[in-house]
Amino acid sequence: MALGVRQVAAQVIAQILRDQGSLSSALPAAQSRVGDNDRALLQELCFGTLRWQPRLNAYLGKLLDKPLKSKDADIQALLLLGLYQLIFTRIPDHAAIGETVEVARALKKPWATGLINGVLRRFQREKEVLEAGLAGDPVFTHNHPRWLLDRFRRHWPAHWQHIVEANNSHPPLTLRLNPRYQSREAYLSRLADQGVEASATPFSPVGICLVQASDPRRLPLFEEGGVSVQDEAAQLSAGLLDLQPGQRVLDACCAPGGKTGHILETQPELAEVVALDNDERRLLKVRENLARLQLSAKVLCGDASRPADWWDGQPFDRILLDAPCSATGIIRRHPDIKLLRSPEDINRLAQLQGELLDGLWPLLKPGGILVYATCSIMPEENTRVVEAFVTRQSQASCDILAVDWGLPQPCGRQLLPGVVGHDGFYYARLRKGHQEPKRDL
Repeated sequence: MALGVRQVAAQVIAQILRDQGSLSSALPAAQSRVGDNDRALLQELCFGTLRWQPRLNAYLGKLLDKPLKSKDADIQALLLLGLYQLIFTRIPDHAAIGETVEVARALKKPWATGLINGVLRRFQREKEVLEAGLAGDPVFTHNHPRWLLDRFRRHWPAHWQHIVEANNSHPPLTLRLNPRYQSREAYLSRLADQGVEASATPFSPVGICLVQASDPRRLPLFEEGGVSVQDEAAQLSAGLLDLQPGQRVLDACCAPGGKTGHILETQPELAEVVALDNDERRLLKVRENLARLQLSAKVLCGDASRPADWWDGQPFDRILLDAPCSATGIIRRHPDIKLLRSPEDINRLAQLQGELLDGLWPLLKPGGILVYATCSIMPEENTRVVEAFVTRQSQASCDILAVDWGLPQPCGRQLLPGVVGHDGFYYARLRKGHQEPKRDL
């Protein structure tokens, strides 16, 4: 039996408040617990509430006499959900309040009905006063945890406000076209004929950005494998690899397989592509994506930092390491990152990233290329990781990328997220050998 959409949304949000998962892991399972007609609303309520959680939580700090107990994360989720509906949706106020209050009964916490009703109605009455009192709080005004704001200001003093604005916005839907099916110009014309407004991406030669998000399964060539959903920044990796016929390529940390597919589309005459990830469940998605694209790769489950457990001893001409990271460049796509990440994560991830580079480097042929990538905008995970690696690895040199995207770093280039355009991403291209760094791309 389908559950009420607000009840399921509150359960998903509470799970994340308890640090027991993420939106990407919790929401797909939750979709099956509501009716088909409620799935779009469930997604909006979960994404929207978590996107604006820092601001909504600041309201609650003023509206609650004392903080809720940790066991009542579901009630906190309901309060956040109610505030989100009142501020950001066109749901009538009486429905937003009344139906949110009733969820407390469904959750077997009838004592909370009066609390939720009182808090939400007080918010209606005192909204302007509350906002005036919170105007000096940067967490409220910028809708980000304080530690993230401090990092953005320190690392990107000229750009941090644009980063914050982008993180609070809805992401665009960007496609990657396989030009072997149709040219980009012809595909754009085909979309226009169907009333779909879109434009070519400025940096990826195969990227298309839609003005209005739509179900990609209904777009031309999607089911045939001619087009995929992938942000423009992620599309830049295949070009940096300088792929040539006959090469053996490793896509490390490959799930969900978007870059694996792009590698195979870019150079169909590769000798072999190995797609590696340490999560067997996520590799199911890699296999699904490759099947839709009608492409083939050797899919392996293994830890990239421990190649002795999975490597066959044959070196690779090219390696793509899309390393696990804080994902601070894609907050607009994963707004729960604002809750799930902490300052301690950055150093922990930087340590892991260095271990991955150290583990994979012996697998690269002399003269080969390793492209290091993250969807982070933290220099501690990006240029500093690569700088430290080049310092301790005498045979590694970092190319100077002569490209028209991103901000130059001591090693590599950094893309920052924009309200219109690509996500935040970092790239560095490393070569094995003692040759001088190359400037050509």
